[in-house]
Amino acid sequence: MAASQTLQLSSLNNVEILPIQVIDIEENKIQEPAADEFDYSQRGQWLRAAVLGANDGLVSVASLMMGVASVKNDIKAVMVAGFAGLVAGACSMAIGEFVSVCTQRDVEISQMKSEKLERSLESDENDEKLPNPGQAAVASALAFAVGAVLPLLAAAFIKQPKVRMAVVFVVASVALVAFGVVGALLGGTPVVKSSARVLVGGWMAMGTTFGLTKLIGIDHGMQI
Repeated sequence: MAASQTLQLSSLNNVEILPIQVIDIEENKIQEPAADEFDYSQRGQWLRAAVLGANDGLVSVASLMMGVASVKNDIKAVMVAGFAGLVAGACSMAIGEFVSVCTQRDVEISQMKSEKLERSLESDENDEKLPNPGQAAVASALAFAVGAVLPLLAAAFIKQPKVRMAVVFVVASVALVAFGVVGALLGGTPVVKSSARVLVGGWMAMGTTFGLTKLIGIDHGMQI
């Protein structure tokens, strides 16, 4: 009898171990999607930042070209000004983003140290979660350049000044609406409202630059 009771107890102990292992496996399976959701969130933020950078490039270069065209009909002057705006804007965006992300990275590392998270600081996984200044700078510059090249391509092959500026205005307007839609979808905001806001803001920037540059050029007889 004692031997049979011992066998029953040992079998019960073996049975009790299995559910614990199954629970651990199930917990690991539950935790895995959380990491995937975090990755998708980060990708959404990067995409939204890229759309905003492209929008900045489009508005900046289109406004610059409109301003130059208001006092100079030469296509060479307009294209050179637009290209200079593309290069200057891309460099400015890259430097600004690099400095900003470096500051953010330093703050996060300092916070980790103050909280004494030694394991997080020593693990490679935590390093991947920290923002990368170089990657952010390149992405910001490329996004700005993509938006800035659109008005340049629109004006490159049109000789008539008025037609050229009309085409630049139309292309810029269509691109602004597209950027507004994409930004709204990524940010979870109303599409129509966001697109209208981006479009009207771009029109204001182009109109203000065109009007003020033309006014100054006429008053001072400027020749570019």
